[in-house]
Amino acid sequence: MAPTVNFTGSVDRDLLKRAKVIAAKSETSVNALFNTELRYLVETFEAAEASGNQNFKTLLDFSLGRIDDQSAMNLLGIISAEDLFLLMAQSHLPMPRLSEETTRKMVGSLHELAS
Repeated sequence: MAPTVNFTGSVDRDLLKRAKVIAAKSETSVNALFNTELRYLVETFEAAEASGNQNFKTLLDFSLGRIDDQSAMNLLGIISAEDLFLLMAQSHLPMPRLSEETTRKMVGSLHELAS
């Protein structure tokens, strides 16, 4: 096993709380969960890069909110948002989150429809 190092990072308080619950239910540690997920991300990215496949990078950029869904679909050569969501699930990447402002606008629009 490779030597380990400590590092400092920050994480959303609620996310850490939820991760602790999952770790407890899985009889492991948040550190072990983090290492497993980070290893998967790095190894998948490296394998895709080594084979010259940019699809994982595109999906990662979408997941991180660097590109929107239309850009991701264009780069991946797909026309269906459903296909994009399936690829995200298969790649084990989370869907991007909307900004607080965008979310508020959507909620406001929904309230207007209900009125």
